[in-house]
Amino acid sequence: MYYVYILKSLKDDKHYIGFTENLERRIKEHNEGKTKSIINRRPFKLIYSEKYDNLDDAIKREKKIKSYKGGRAFRDLISGGV
Repeated sequence: MYYVYILKSLKDDKHYIGFTENLERRIKEHNEGKTKSIINRRPFKLIYSEKYDNLDDAIKREKKIKSYKGGRAFRDLISGGV
């Protein structure tokens, strides 16, 4: 299984979108500062996730969600409107 997820920074209220095979481990890594690009935005809270059977579908969905970022479709997604 693969997961596409959205984290919210509790420091600056910005979002991070990613994919992983192990959601629990990946969130822990983000919060431990193991992702250099967002180390200064910790801590994070999981606000949304989707499950996929294969990597290709997860990658496509992650890219699609990233294309929404900041727009209405993104806001609808994280608020449960999509």
